[in-house]
Amino acid sequence: MLMTRWRPFSELWNEMDRLNREVNRLFDVQRQETRNGLALSGAYPALNVWEDASNLYAQAELPGLKLSDLEIFVTAGNQLTIKGQRSQPDVENGVWHRQERGFGAFARLVTLPVQVDADRVEAKFMNGVLTVTMPKTAAAKPRKIAVKSD
Repeated sequence: MLMTRWRPFSELWNEMDRLNREVNRLFDVQRQETRNGLALSGAYPALNVWEDASNLYAQAELPGLKLSDLEIFVTAGNQLTIKGQRSQPDVENGVWHRQERGFGAFARLVTLPVQVDADRVEAKFMNGVLTVTMPKTAAAKPRKIAVKSD
């Protein structure tokens, strides 16, 4: 006589495990969905923004783009917009097996923490890295106050 262990919840646990796998799969698929070929899981391009006493700086990695593919705007004194277009790679006589690098138009708008002088903004694009230098307006720069004593 063969004895088996009684497990009253084994079917329930199996079903819950299957449900958990399905939910994880669903969220993985949603993270990988794209609009015009660009991943929606995070903003593109990713930006680093920092400041010193005189300027704000923004830096974005844009590999494979050319300067002619980019447009940079500063509006309302404190909004930086980076627009661009990445062309779809042309694969002749080939079959895609995986395509994770996005293509198509993109735009990123960032509200800056201080007002900048839009007329003096400079942008450099070297080795796929865009660096935007934005001088602060006089009102946004820190001002040292002399302290007097009697």
